[in-house]
Amino acid sequence: MKKILTIALALVSLAFISCQKDPIGGTATQEVSGQWYVQADGVDASGNLPADEYADVYGIGNFLVLTYNTSANTENEIFVDDLGNFWDFKLKVACNLAAKTFGNSGEVPNLNYDCNVWVRNGKIVPNGTKTPSGMPADYIEFEVGFDDDEDAAELGFDHYKIHGFRYTGFVADE
Repeated sequence: MKKILTIALALVSLAFISCQKDPIGGTATQEVSGQWYVQADGVDASGNLPADEYADVYGIGNFLVLTYNTSANTENEIFVDDLGNFWDFKLKVACNLAAKTFGNSGEVPNLNYDCNVWVRNGKIVPNGTKTPSGMPADYIEFEVGFDDDEDAAELGFDHYKIHGFRYTGFVADE
């Protein structure tokens, strides 16, 4: 009987030990990482919309952009990726996690195809906007220019301003 109690106690102890879970840590850039529902506007050299027709300049509407950590998982760089939804860009850019800003001082190589791209004035504002359904959401904004862009000069603007909100997944926000 004593042997049975010892075995039962060992099995119960083993069951409790096996239920413990190790905490899963996040990435170094999790505060600025996410899916963003954005729009691309054609803007002048100062980043201002020169005319109403440059809002949603190509008529794409809202599209997804991702921001996420690099394989180095450091706080000072992130990827910005449009998943081919706008210009087919994937860029590694500098990040200031404390200020929630990102961008580069010069051009960086596009990792999706051969061109150079600059990103500047990138920022993420927690609860900085409202979704179409009226709920508060984080806001993202950045300016981007491409060395192979012939449309900007032909259409009368300088580069693009990408802006929007953190993707919620709710149908009312699409």
